[in-house]
Amino acid sequence: MVCQISDFMKDLNSLDIKHLEKWFTDESVIWIPPTKEISGKNRILALFKAIFRKYDCIEWQVFEIFPLGDQKYFYQTKSYGTMINKGIYENNICTVVHFSEAGKIIYLSDYFKDTQAFN
Repeated sequence: MVCQISDFMKDLNSLDIKHLEKWFTDESVIWIPPTKEISGKNRILALFKAIFRKYDCIEWQVFEIFPLGDQKYFYQTKSYGTMINKGIYENNICTVVHFSEAGKIIYLSDYFKDTQAFN
């Protein structure tokens, strides 16, 4: 499953929604502040489109992955890029993710060190 996190992050870094489609189902739930928790593949993909539109460029780098058991993981990421009309963006993120037996994301929640960039 650690490989799945790396594969998911590679697809996320592509900034291509078509690469993200395979990770979610209609039962998937994600929570990426400052938005509220959302569910369903189409709504999740729409959120990623909206996030990508806020940046001239953005990239995530995973530093450490901690298995929690039962297909759940906690991982540390650094995101960096350039926000449109706001300048350089950098943040540290902790993510909890739960995969199904089929390798789909059941639940994903991000926790940001700095939330000022979203104001």
